Amino acid sequence: MKSTRRKRFEKEVLSHLDRLYGYAIHLTRNGEDASDLVQDTYLNALRSEKQYSLGTNAGAWLFTIMRNTFLNKLRKSSRKPVGMAGEWIEQMAREDVAELKKMGPDPGMKFLDDLLQEDIVNAIESLPDEFREAVVLCDVQGFSYADIAEILEIPIGTVRSRIHRGRLILRNLLAEWKNIAMGGS
Repeated sequence: MKSTRRKRFEKEVLSHLDRLYGYAIHLTRNGEDASDLVQDTYLNALRSEKQYSLGTNAGAWLFTIMRNTFLNKLRKSSRKPVGMAGEWIEQMAREDVAELKKMGPDPGMKFLDDLLQEDIVNAIESLPDEFREAVVLCDVQGFSYADIAEILEIPIGTVRSRIHRGRLILRNLLAEWKNIAMGGS
């Protein structure tokens, strides 16, 4: 039987699942990797349950765990030898056609349907990492500046600066793309 503390802990941390997945997408830029990262984050959170004080900011705590898990995986993968270039082709050849259809609509149609959203996502993805992290945590995930400072382990003034600069870059990028789309130069 689960203890009252465990039940409360699970309730507090599981309420952040969707937000964590959204942040994981921005970190990994891949749905499967994002799912794996969320799973690893929750596993690490469960292992560190005793370090968490019930009733405190579970979101900031989990996002910090996720970011550290992601950075550790990046460091680890940079040390591994790169696989053969054709491995993914062999894997795709083994996939069932029905599985491929589950991946989503035709990319051309999706582009037409989600043009504006795609421009925004592309603009966010083109930001330098330190600006992208701060902007995503603030504007997409809704964290306060104090929480972002805790998650990124930087001073709050640096958070404000990165968000401000990131938003300026985004505004300029989106204005450029709008001019190109409207036939300007």
